[in-house]
Amino acid sequence: MNRRVFGITGWKNSGKTTLTEKLVAELARRGWTVSTVKHAHHDFDIDKPGADSFRHRQAGATEVAVVSGRRWALMHELRNEEEPTLEAILARLAPSDIVLVEGYKREAHKKIETRRLDAKDRTPLSASDPNIVAIAADFAAEGGSLPVFDLDDVASIADFVEGVSGLRR
Repeated sequence: MNRRVFGITGWKNSGKTTLTEKLVAELARRGWTVSTVKHAHHDFDIDKPGADSFRHRQAGATEVAVVSGRRWALMHELRNEEEPTLEAILARLAPSDIVLVEGYKREAHKKIETRRLDAKDRTPLSASDPNIVAIAADFAAEGGSLPVFDLDDVASIADFVEGVSGLRR
C-alpha cells in the first residue's frame, strides 16, 4: 500500500503527543485528511469495565465493533497473537492524505524527533536513525545537518511535513 506516512518520535515526555495533536489540527485546517496511529504500552485499554463492549471482550470476542451515528471503533484482542506490524495497521485504515505515526521509533518511515529540556532521556535518536529528517525541541538543540524547529512552531513543522511527504494541491 502506498501511503504518505510521517512519524513523530522521541523519548518519554519529549512532546510527541502534543506535537502530533497540533500537527493534526494544522494539517486538517489546511484541508488535508489526516489519520493517526499511536503506539502504546502493552496494557492500554480504551474500554471501561462494565460497558457492553468490555463485557463482550471479557467473554472472549476477538473483535468488538462499537457503532453509533457519530463514530465507530473496532477493538481487536490479540489473545495469543503477536502485536501487528505498523504495515498491517496502516492497511486497515481508510484512505487519507497522510497518516501521522506517533512512536514506532524503529520503523523505517520519515520522522521528526521531539526533544524537551525536562524529558527523562535526552539522548539524540537522530544519531542512529537515518529516517529522522528533522528535530523539534523546546531548547536550542544541535541537529547536525538536520533542520531544527522550535517545538511550538507548528506552522513551519507542517510546511516541512507537507514538503517531505509530497503533499501538494
